[in-house]
Parts: sequence; C-alpha cells; structure tokens
Amino acid sequence: MSETQVVTRFAPSPTGFLHIGGARTALFNWLFARGHGGRFLLRIEDTDRARSTPEATAAILTGLRWLGLDWDGEAISQFERAPRHAEVAHQMLASGNAYKCFATQDEIEAFREAARAENRSTLFQSPWRDADPATHPDAPFVIRLKAPREGVTVIEDAVQGRVTIGNDQLDDMVMLRSDGTPTYMLAVVVDDHDMGVTHVIRGDDHLNNAARQMQIYHAMGWPVPVWAHIPLIHGPDGKKLSKRHGALGVEEYCAMGYPAAAMRNYLARLGWSHGDDEFFTDAQAQGWFGLEGIGRSPARLDFRKLENLSGQHIAAMPDAALLHELEAFLAATAQPALTEPQRDGLARALPLLKSGAKTFPQLIEKAHFVLATRPLVPDEKAAQALDDVSRGILAELTPHLRSASWERDALEAAVKQVAEAHGTSLGKLAAPLRAALAGRSVSPSVFDMMLVIGREETLARLADAGGC
Repeated sequence: MSETQVVTRFAPSPTGFLHIGGARTALFNWLFARGHGGRFLLRIEDTDRARSTPEATAAILTGLRWLGLDWDGEAISQFERAPRHAEVAHQMLASGNAYKCFATQDEIEAFREAARAENRSTLFQSPWRDADPATHPDAPFVIRLKAPREGVTVIEDAVQGRVTIGNDQLDDMVMLRSDGTPTYMLAVVVDDHDMGVTHVIRGDDHLNNAARQMQIYHAMGWPVPVWAHIPLIHGPDGKKLSKRHGALGVEEYCAMGYPAAAMRNYLARLGWSHGDDEFFTDAQAQGWFGLEGIGRSPARLDFRKLENLSGQHIAAMPDAALLHELEAFLAATAQPALTEPQRDGLARALPLLKSGAKTFPQLIEKAHFVLATRPLVPDEKAAQALDDVSRGILAELTPHLRSASWERDALEAAVKQVAEAHGTSLGKLAAPLRAALAGRSVSPSVFDMMLVIGREETLARLADAGGC
C-alpha cells in the first residue's frame, strides 16, 4: 500500500430503501477504509430528479446508521455539484477530448436502424466528431466524449483481474445533455476525483462502466483509482436476488430483530472470506479485510447462516449493550418501551436468556416471564398443565418455598421433595410450575425464573395460579 491515504466511498441512488446488496458494498468500503486508517465517504447520487426522493435518502441514512457504518464528513449531494460537472465537460471540449454533437434523436435512431439492417455495430458514430466548428449550426447540442476507436482499454481490477475491452465496443458517450445537465457517467468520475477516492469498490454490474469512465480520467490527466468490482448477491437458488427470496431492504432485517453486529459479520462473509473464520468482531474484520479475499462468484444468501451468527452475537454481547439494543429494537418497531421494573427485571434475566435466542423477538419471548405483569394469562398449552391435581401440588409446594433459603439448591430440593411425596418427578412438576411462573409451556429453568423474579413475586404468581 502506498503512502497515499486510502479513500473509499459509497454512492447510493435515493430511489428506494437501502438494498442488502448496497449495504454489503457500503460495508466493504467501510472495512477497507477503516482497516487502512483511511476515510470512508458518502455520496448521494440524486441526479435522477424524477425518481430521487428525500424519503429514500432518509431511509438510506437510517439503514447505514443502524448498521453502524459511520462515514467521514457530510454526505455529498451529486445534484448540487452539477456546475462542477459541466465545468469539466467544457474543459474537455476546449482540450479537444470532447466535441459538440448536434445530431437529433431521430437521426440517431435512423443511424441505428440502418446499422441493424446492414448487420453492423449500432454504436452511434456522430458525424460531428471531427466537424469544423465553423459549420456548427445555431441549435441545441450535447457534449460527447471523443473516445478512442482503435486499440483496447485494459481494466486492472483487484477482484476480477485483468479485463480487456476493445475500444470499438465503446461509444462517444454523452457527458453533458442539451439542457446543460451532466450525465451519470461524467458526474461519477468528477466526484470521485474531487473527493480524492483512491479505491472504487462496487458491484460488478458497473464493470463495463469502468472502461468508459477511464476515458474521462485519461482525458483530464487524472490518476485512475483502484477498481474492485464485486459479484452480486444471489438468492439461495442461485438466481438474482428478488422479493421472492425474502427481505431485500436493511430495515426489514432490523425489524426482524437481527443485531447490527451480526448483520455486519454476515454481510462481510457474503463474498469475502478469511480462512475458515465465520464469527468475528468488527476489529477483526477491519484488520483482516482485503480485496484479495473477495471471490469472483456471486454469493448466496443463506438465512440459516445469518440466524446462527445472530445467535452467537447475542450470546457474546455484554448485558448492558444487549439491553440497549433491545430497547432500540422496540423503539424501531414501534413497540411499547420498557417500564422501569421491566427494564430492571430484564437486566437481571439477560445472563440466562442470551444463549439459544437467535433474534431479539425470540429473546423477548423467552423474557416473557419477567416482562409480563400479574395476573399472568397462560397460553393454551400452559393452561393445560394447570389442572386440578397440579394446582393442589402447587398449593402444597407454596409453604415450602416460603420458608426455603432463596438459593438454587434449596429451591430445587424443596420442589423435589414435594414431587417425590406425590410419586412424580421434578421434571413433571416443572410443567405446572412453569405455567404458573411464566404463563408459557417453554421458558427458562423454573429455578432461574424464581431467582430472577424473587420470593414475593414467585409466591404471588403461584397464588394467582391457584396454588395456595
């Protein structure tokens, strides 16, 4: 790596939500910049005024913030830089690297129809390319790049390797429209140069664009950035990712309750690898990430892998951080905020809830016993465990618990003693006890629940269930 500071960028178009593929592109740029002590910039490519919306821009920023991908400086609006883009087009015009084209749309279409009829290339060859300026009419014109027509353009891509494109496949692309507005191809190059971008990491659907954009770099005498075109994400069936495969937007994954750290981990592994490592931290990812680890084949979305990683991240998260993320999840999904007693109870319960929960909703369901308020309404299966016989046994158990030392061994001994007195097992007595304490047939250990909610709450719930 040279002494030049690494600068990467993420440049989404604000025409919708932050797509999972875009999120991965942003992550790769963020990891590469952070890992090299560089800068990660954000540019909103809002030149398509008909489709760009403030709501989409807000959704993209919200998605990036949820993912934890912080950018350096302010987000840049490409639309606001239109005068600078036009300035460069006119500089190229003055240097002879571009020309005014007065061809109308009808003339261009007539050219292409003739080319198709003669079975030759339909790339438009403007008759104005080498025209004497003295012959220029007083009419609307576009500014076209004067692209080389012979030889080849070679893209040295950090992911795809050497890619060679014949210059006879490249057209004299329009850089400035007849109304004076810049095209996307010009704007991208000017912005990347002015922002000091050293590495362009983006989807491989832009690979052909690189060949055309290089002509602008060369014409302006600007250094060409390092290209890294990454394969797209496919669905589990190997086909292009679409709605039929499930969630496409980052906000959907947030709403499903995956921790942001798990999403970063999972997205990093979609198309990039570091040996056999699957679970890793941000610090490890930043230290390990390199363009050489990106594969050339499309990555496949795998929800089971995501869930597995999500569970590992939930289990590994410090309790205070996990509680903070749970509260943020409730707020993001418009669910009621925790009351102070619920928050305190959840904080006590988290150590025994973390393992086994793969998403925040699963963890919250496991925490039902500490979040619910009396009297608990048991679900259908739990209610079946509270028959008359079971209620009688719980009534007999209550005084034993009232006098027991509130420690796990003592509680377990008290329950076991009552179970044996009725010719049953501790495991069988756990079902009605669980129903009384949690209102659920599935919950943490009954003894863990007793320790978390305390003696008074335990006895009160047993009384509510008829166990006194």
